[in-house]
Order: sequence, then structure tokens, then C-alpha cells
Amino acid sequence: MLLLSITLFGQSEEFHFAEKLAEEALLLTEQEVVYDPGYYKIDYPNGDVPADRGVCTDVVIRAYRAMGIDLQQKVHEDMLEHFECYPKIWGLRQPDSNIDHRRVPNLMRYFERHGMEKAITEQAGDYLPGDIVCWNLGGAITHMGIISDKRSLDGSRPLVVHNIGNGQVLADCLFDYRIIGHYIYQGN
Repeated sequence: MLLLSITLFGQSEEFHFAEKLAEEALLLTEQEVVYDPGYYKIDYPNGDVPADRGVCTDVVIRAYRAMGIDLQQKVHEDMLEHFECYPKIWGLRQPDSNIDHRRVPNLMRYFERHGMEKAITEQAGDYLPGDIVCWNLGGAITHMGIISDKRSLDGSRPLVVHNIGNGQVLADCLFDYRIIGHYIYQGN
């Protein structure tokens, strides 16, 4: 899907949205969150696991929710209509609004279908604030985070907001793992 960019006073709507998403992600690092991959029965729509719990996808979900976009609802509705397009890793026969949006492969597929895939490169400048990056940590373990507007100590890489086990943090980890997805999604 192509993104339309509207220029207002020298800045595009696309750029403004991405910058604001990066800000919302950064705010999440101020909250104490324990890494918890457990299954929770949650409200629908706008459901969330307990505020002091979460995984990497919850960082993305919460940042988008702060922007008025409910990825739980968006992913669930897309899976209801196009279940065959989503990974069959978990043996499900139908969508589950409690967990589907909290799985990296499902969010990747959703962003592929409704956002814009960006090039996966080894050039730090290709990763902009508000971009979503997904990694393979080894084997079948996947991970995701949001690119911030903050830079590494040497200024050469953007820092990432993610939760890899120590809560929602800002870290210099962009190239620490093999990147398998790079997206921009603005809620269309």
C-alpha cells in the first residue's frame, strides 16, 4: 500500500505522525513494566494486559494506542476476514482477540498488508523515528521495537524502544540482531 504524503508548512503529515509515534514510544520507557509473555483474557476492543506487564509487541501496541490506533482491533478484524494470510504457527483455527496482536509474526503480516514495507539495510540513516523494526533473535524467536529520535553515544545509530526482557527501555540495539522486517504504519 502506498502512503500519500501531504506537505504542510514544509513538513509532511507522514513525518509528523512518525515523530509523534516515536515520542509516545519514548514515554513508555518511564513506566515500570515486567516482561511477561503470558496469555491474558483482555477486553475487546482497546484491551490491554495489566499496565505493569508486557512484551515487545506491547510497546508497539501501546505507542499506537496513544496515537488513537487500536492494533488489537485492527489485527483482529483483518484476521477475521483474511485468516488464511496470517502465519499458522500456533495451531489456531480462528482468530483470538486476546493474543493475535501480541505476536510479532502477526503484526509483521498486518504491517505488510496495511502499512509500507521499507528496505532492510545496514545503513543507520535508513531507520527513521517511528519506524517499526523486527528481528530474528535466533531460531524461531522474533522481536520488535520502534525507532526513536535519540542517537547512540557515538551518534551513528538511532536508539530503539523495545522490551526484550528488562521492561520497556531505550537501547542501542538496532544492528545487534538480524533484521527481518522494517515498516512504517500510520493507521490506514
